[in-house]
Amino acid sequence: MTISAQVKQTLASLKGVQATLETFASFEENLKAKTILSRNTQRINHVIRDMEKRLSVLEFEEPQYKGF
Repeated sequence: MTISAQVKQTLASLKGVQATLETFASFEENLKAKTILSRNTQRINHVIRDMEKRLSVLEFEEPQYKGF
């Protein structure tokens, strides 16, 4: 498996985690727990953006991986 494929797989997993955290936060009634879930959703979002930037660099440097 190429580095590009691994980054894309990790990115997909992170997006799944983000969606799960958002779902839990929307149903949570405890304000403290809801705040923690929301904060962690934002942290995951930052990681996702960084990974997407890295993926763009990889695809620019290695055009054969673009679109896979």
